[in-house]
Amino acid sequence: MSNQKEYLTKEKRDELIKELAELKTVKRKEVAENLEYAKSLGDLSENAEYHEARDLQASIEDRIAKLEGVLRSAEVVSEKHKGEVGISSTVVIEKDGNHGKQTFTVVGSEETNTKEGKISFLSPLGAALLGKKKGDAFEFKTPKGEMRGKVVSIN
Repeated sequence: MSNQKEYLTKEKRDELIKELAELKTVKRKEVAENLEYAKSLGDLSENAEYHEARDLQASIEDRIAKLEGVLRSAEVVSEKHKGEVGISSTVVIEKDGNHGKQTFTVVGSEETNTKEGKISFLSPLGAALLGKKKGDAFEFKTPKGEMRGKVVSIN
């Protein structure tokens, strides 16, 4: 488990707490019932229901451990950084050679969703934007090479 600090919005933190409670109370109980039923079917070595229930149990326990780790190291970010890019900032950028503008919100890794324009502060672009001000140039490496651009606005 990484000791990396995780940044979350209050909404995402609440969502993860709700998911953790669901896993610990409802899902664990369902899996335990499924395991009991599967055991009652007999020979465990060739019992597909038993092996499926054990796999599901392992998956749930892994997710519980991950969520507990994230929540333990999470810092709730509620305040936007005035004038410079920080976690939870919405940034409009213009990349060199690309005449269109793109909008991204810099978030913690648990909230990353590229379809919604949410990029991790740990991603190459997110890391390059942190601390930048309106009009600042930035650069970052991609698999296709070096990318450059400038910050158009910060909200």
